[in-house]
Amino acid sequence: QARSALGPALDKATGTLLYNTAARLKDPKHLGFLVDYIARREILTDLQLNAALEYVRSHPLEPLDVADFERACGVGVCVTPEQIEEAVEAVISKHRAELLAERYHFNMGLLMGEARNLLRWADGKTIKNEVDLQVLHLLGPKTEADLEKKPKVAKARVAPAEKQKVAVVENGDMGAETQSLLEQLRGEALKFHKPGENYKTEGYVVTPNTMALLKQHLAITGGQVRTRFPPEPNGILHIGHAKAINFNFGYAKANGGVCFLRYDDTNPEKEEEKYFTAIREMVEWLGYQPYAVTHASDYFDQLYTWALELIRRGQAYVCHQKVEEIKGHNPPPSPWRDRPVEESLLLFEDMRKGKFGEGEATLRMKLVMEDGKMDPVAYRVKFTPHHRTGDKWCIYPTYDYTHCLCDSIEHITHSLCTKEFQARRSSYFWLCNALDVYCPVQWEYGRLNLLYTVVSKRKIIRLVETGAVRDWDDPRLFTLTALRRRGFPPEAINNFCARVGVTVAQATMEPHLLEACAREVLNEHAPRAMAVLEPLKVTITNFPAAKALEVLVPNFPADESRGFHKVPFHQTVYIEETDFREEADKGYKRLAPGQPVGLRHTGYIITVQNVIKDISGRVIELEVTCTKADVAEKPKAFIHWVSVPLACEVRLYERLFLHKNPEDPSEVPGGFLSDLNPDSLRVVHNALVDSSVHSARPFDKFQFERLGYFSVDPDSEQGKMVFNRTVTLKEDPGKA
Repeated sequence: QARSALGPALDKATGTLLYNTAARLKDPKHLGFLVDYIARREILTDLQLNAALEYVRSHPLEPLDVADFERACGVGVCVTPEQIEEAVEAVISKHRAELLAERYHFNMGLLMGEARNLLRWADGKTIKNEVDLQVLHLLGPKTEADLEKKPKVAKARVAPAEKQKVAVVENGDMGAETQSLLEQLRGEALKFHKPGENYKTEGYVVTPNTMALLKQHLAITGGQVRTRFPPEPNGILHIGHAKAINFNFGYAKANGGVCFLRYDDTNPEKEEEKYFTAIREMVEWLGYQPYAVTHASDYFDQLYTWALELIRRGQAYVCHQKVEEIKGHNPPPSPWRDRPVEESLLLFEDMRKGKFGEGEATLRMKLVMEDGKMDPVAYRVKFTPHHRTGDKWCIYPTYDYTHCLCDSIEHITHSLCTKEFQARRSSYFWLCNALDVYCPVQWEYGRLNLLYTVVSKRKIIRLVETGAVRDWDDPRLFTLTALRRRGFPPEAINNFCARVGVTVAQATMEPHLLEACAREVLNEHAPRAMAVLEPLKVTITNFPAAKALEVLVPNFPADESRGFHKVPFHQTVYIEETDFREEADKGYKRLAPGQPVGLRHTGYIITVQNVIKDISGRVIELEVTCTKADVAEKPKAFIHWVSVPLACEVRLYERLFLHKNPEDPSEVPGGFLSDLNPDSLRVVHNALVDSSVHSARPFDKFQFERLGYFSVDPDSEQGKMVFNRTVTLKEDPGKA
């Protein structure tokens, strides 16, 4: 096209402009239009081409306003050498003092940028030459001092403790310590379209009605960002859903918008009320409040009306192929694809009235998806009462049909979903446009997976059925209810999602990274207490009082301003069995004959006087004497203890599976059930804990000194508390 105007020999600059146009133009219908301007030498620079490409992207409807286009692209604008000279002179005059002080160490790019702002369509090389000339005239030739490298300003070193931390999310609000997920999402917002500018998204289909529909959409939303979190209410949310919750609710929050919680309740066979309740509970537990709670079933009447309209427009038909026939990516074409519209309307009505059995008829849409799947199903017959609509319907819409239309009804601006739904993006756009309704934009992001676990509903049900775990909230699982029961704070889960970041690629993470986030939050928020898992009785023969003393223990030793709690200190105390040895090896610093230790927080040091054993030779009691710490030699160690304690049960958890990928046949040929870790749960039935925790309630969290972080389990009863170990105090190097 260009050669027909310019002849067979094209200069390099024109060739580059043509190449960039062809490579960067998303919609080829404007290619000839832009090439014509290049061939006529009316678009001469990259700057003009950038403006032209942006203009056609922002004006998807024909015809383009030529006069407006030419104004936006600087067509016909001639910048004279005199104008360039005057603009550069003005900029240099503005920065004259700094130039004379810094000479050639001054940032000349600043001069260039300001001159370009004054003369948008001026040639960049010409401006640079003029800047160089005028700077030389002002400063003269470079001296030896000008040629020396500018010394770098030393950056203040940041102490390790002050380095960036993952921000803590409290009630959905991010702290400002570092780049939080909300800040990341604000950055991502630059790559997403603005509300009402859906047509600027690559692949978005523009119809003659698009701009009018977008205008109506903006009138309804006021230009507000709207997202939605659309879980199926047939299972419990897991750690992957936490990223989806943070992304959908977080993106809306970061950009001043709202997020709907919409239950995708289109499959009545698998839905249970407990799942609806648990899903909302987990969303709110993570600190988010839905703008509105909706259900796909709220729109069943509208969806049915649109299905009739789709048939009338010749875009859907009733099909009688069996489910087995249309499975996979290369099924045989439907022999009913071209049946008359009137016939499909009658048959679809018969489907609604229950005249077809399950599997005997479906409504299919006439399109081919990105993955090659042809004519996806829109409606199928199911004689199952719906938990909300009862037996009103015996036909139910599919995800492929429902999802985009529900987004349209709720005027969602950004339909955020995981990467596997990318293959459905074309059907998403196609269906909205086939019905001439507002079409949102689907954006995909990478799933979040964890190693050493399974999260599929089917596999978790198998674990429950076989007794490998107790239920969906078994603390060895990575469902959100399980993580809550184990004691993971919601802030830690949100921080983990922030660390993973807003990735397009799938992220598969090690569990110890989530555990590290938990330690950071718990260290700050879990008050200290003392507990003994394997008690050894210790009698202080010279106890300094006739009755128990009260010891003040700081709730947070690093910050005693956060309060204290009282712990009884009696003649009889209990220590960990592992904190005593009859013979002290080299390097062993705890209690042994001839080697005293301090009892934490008491101000006393104990020394072994007598070791009492049972008939099997096992140590069952120690008799010791105590000495005030301020008059005794400092011991090698201080150990924790309890006195007048509460009996409790402690559950210690390890990974549920032995291999990183228990679902991978190459790693675990026998299947995931063969990979269960026999030591994933150890129950300590007769542990002891200090009485300061007596009023704790389920999910309250503590740091048991020297042992780890623990959470009160809902199984706790009057007189017998149950604690779950959330994480150890330090990461096990073997797990990293």
